[in-house]
Amino acid sequence: MRFAFTADQLLLRDTVRRFLEGECSAEQVRGLWKTETGRSPALWSQLAELGVPGLLVPQEHGGLGLDEIDAVLLLEEIGRAGLAEPVVATAAVGAPLLADLVAFPGKAGETGQDWLPKLAAGAETLAVGHPVNAYVADAHVAGLLLLCHGDEIHAVTPEAVELTAQPANDPSRRLFRVAWQPQAETRVAAGRQGAALQADALDRGALACAAQQLGVAERLVALSVIYAKQRKQFGKPIGSFQAIKHLLADVQVKLEYARPVVHRAAHSLARRARARSADVSMAKVAASEAAVKAAKVALQVHGAIGYTWEQDLHVWMRRAWSLELAWGRTAWHRRRLAEALLDGAAPIESFGYQPRGA
Repeated sequence: MRFAFTADQLLLRDTVRRFLEGECSAEQVRGLWKTETGRSPALWSQLAELGVPGLLVPQEHGGLGLDEIDAVLLLEEIGRAGLAEPVVATAAVGAPLLADLVAFPGKAGETGQDWLPKLAAGAETLAVGHPVNAYVADAHVAGLLLLCHGDEIHAVTPEAVELTAQPANDPSRRLFRVAWQPQAETRVAAGRQGAALQADALDRGALACAAQQLGVAERLVALSVIYAKQRKQFGKPIGSFQAIKHLLADVQVKLEYARPVVHRAAHSLARRARARSADVSMAKVAASEAAVKAAKVALQVHGAIGYTWEQDLHVWMRRAWSLELAWGRTAWHRRRLAEALLDGAAPIESFGYQPRGA
């Protein structure tokens, strides 16, 4: 059994890291806060050239044909860079959902066939609604919305919905309340199949957020270490004080313990393991706790200056908080994990998106 990433996987990660270091600076992320859409079509096209939107799109539809084990490292880099483009909805959740639909008869299969090449080419993005999320992210730039209604999944065009923008603590997050009417002609899955696809979407979304949180926590620690070396008090860098060292060491320990848990969840999803939902919830809990603690400690280390908008710290602090809320909060995943543990080796179907007593 292999417990390490392959040379090709690491090379792809390094390629994406170098690209994001050059094209996704904190200044550029801040600049998008002031734009109408908050998104950069030019940057999305460049990501498409690297294959990011088509990571999980099968090769026969123009994608890279990879799986969650390959994608988890790239999602970490996206969190590390603070990238705000709709990678989760389009690449991590929507694309594999459409790939699953290809085998379905009628409109479902046609929808998958039509949209997968567009996603792989970077020509379109998706928005995905799910009962676990109060609002739909990036619905304003999506060419297609995949929305849930009971155990049904509907593929809805932007013309058929009414969007109402919602406030977000993270200026990079664009959230919307979506008003729409389910129609027979928009339904692409229902019943047991629809419920299974919704469960898969939840697991993929939660894993994508958890992987990004690893990168966010890593960046927050790095920013804090740099500041602690530069800021002096009593004639010494504050990083030389034991209290600061302990704060940052505690975060680093949480981060390093969370990383293999997230990687395990990626393996479970890619291999369709029986307990994959429990593994994903464990990953979301561990990564959320690491990222939120990193945000708290980073703010403490920076002191009063950390509250100013001029500090790059805000990009990653706010991302840590917003990712904790997306695709199931920490408390929600704790409940789902408790159900899995109490039920023993329960089949995947029992780990739905509505926990008992919620």
